[in-house]
Amino acid sequence: MLLTDLRPAPGSQKKSKRVGRGHGSGHGKTSTRGNNGQGQRSGESTRQGFEGGQMPLFRRTPKMHHFPMVHRTSYAEVNIESLAIFEANSIVTPELMMEAGLFKKLGDGLRVLGRGELGVALTVRADHFTKGAKLKIEAAGGQAEVIGA
Repeated sequence: MLLTDLRPAPGSQKKSKRVGRGHGSGHGKTSTRGNNGQGQRSGESTRQGFEGGQMPLFRRTPKMHHFPMVHRTSYAEVNIESLAIFEANSIVTPELMMEAGLFKKLGDGLRVLGRGELGVALTVRADHFTKGAKLKIEAAGGQAEVIGA
């Protein structure tokens, strides 16, 4: 055995890691040392939606007015006093009211409100009645029928 035959065992020597040579090398910026300060501490993190002290989006948006309500139901509304145009003992449906020009668009249904008086007996079919409207229809000798589920 000669001195020139001596070699380190295979796998015992590794090339040193070259750090701090740009982000393309994969070991740039912090040079594998991690972050200092808040990013370094365990358990310390900014909450979700934090914008560095700027007024965050979830607190800015309610200050803007006229946001549309997503699941709002819009009823066509008709008062009792406008139902007096129909003949006595007739069945009044939302389609019949629309033809008579009491409202333009049906929307999510028809709601009958209790303003005014009703002098004729009618069978009124609608999606919703106020308590006062139902009482006035029944007091005039008619019926208030709820349609739909």
